Amino acid sequence: QVQLVESGGGLVQAGDSLTLSCVLSGRTFNDVITGWFRQAPGKEREFVAAISRFGRNILYSDSVKGRFTISRDNAKNTVFLQMTSLKPEDTAIYYCAFRPGIWMGSRQTEERVYDVWGQGTRVTVSS
Repeated sequence: QVQLVESGGGLVQAGDSLTLSCVLSGRTFNDVITGWFRQAPGKEREFVAAISRFGRNILYSDSVKGRFTISRDNAKNTVFLQMTSLKPEDTAIYYCAFRPGIWMGSRQTEERVYDVWGQGTRVTVSS
């Protein structure tokens, strides 16, 4: 069974850092593109970051660029989202997702191109 499991969420203060992890099980990891999305209370889910199979291509949303870093360890079937200088507006449930195949450029920001999603991990940033 293919499964994505996120971890690392929690309650932090503004300015703090937090690293999220997402582990893929049940299939080969190094042939999938992975992405992070988030959904804040009362808002639609939005794109955060995406990384290609071997990390050569990376995309960030403007709201997190310069503060968040996406990376992956294919040997551990894991994708990470390192978050620094956290702001209250970063409060959300964070989801990882993957799709097999080739990098699709800006389309990696679209939810519909991803096939499998994790259950989410909650991040709360207090002011």
